[in-house]
Amino acid sequence: MSERISPQQFHEAEGVDDWKVLFSGACAHFRTESFTAGVALVDAIGRLTGAAGPHPDLDLRPSGVTVCLPPVGFGGQSERDVELARQISSAARELDLPADPAGVQTVQISIDALVTEKVMPFWRAVLGYEQVGDEDLLDPHRRGPALWFQQAKARVAAAIAAGGRLLSDRNAPAWWALADAEGNEVDLATWMGRA
Repeated sequence: MSERISPQQFHEAEGVDDWKVLFSGACAHFRTESFTAGVALVDAIGRLTGAAGPHPDLDLRPSGVTVCLPPVGFGGQSERDVELARQISSAARELDLPADPAGVQTVQISIDALVTEKVMPFWRAVLGYEQVGDEDLLDPHRRGPALWFQQAKARVAAAIAAGGRLLSDRNAPAWWALADAEGNEVDLATWMGRA
């Protein structure tokens, strides 16, 4: 098994400037002038991954191909992903297909639930999603947005108890500004400002 690396380590690796690490994995978008050009890139990626994999998620459109190298669970990316990303970018350059980092995005929906265990089964059943961990529902086909169930006030208290500090709560319950012990900041936001 290839060693796991952080998103920062992935981004600092050489030859992966076309890629962004998101919740859904390391992703890149390559513009195409035609569906046929996109198929050529998909074919090249198929040859790179072979039968054994790892197999990326591919979204083929006439205007471009989006490629995502999904993480294993919440384990992050691997060194093998870095090498495959380099190879895919190289194949795109050989086909004269430019990378378009602005074409890479992920959508995640957060639900601020008072009792996650009571509402998550409903959303899992309605959407046909799979539960991952205690807080997340994911589309098993990796096409739809992820759902994240949060308890914002409990998270604020837990962050402060874990050594963080509250910078501002003037926008609460829409969001709280927090910092860790070294001053790295994060905004903890609720959906539609409901706590």
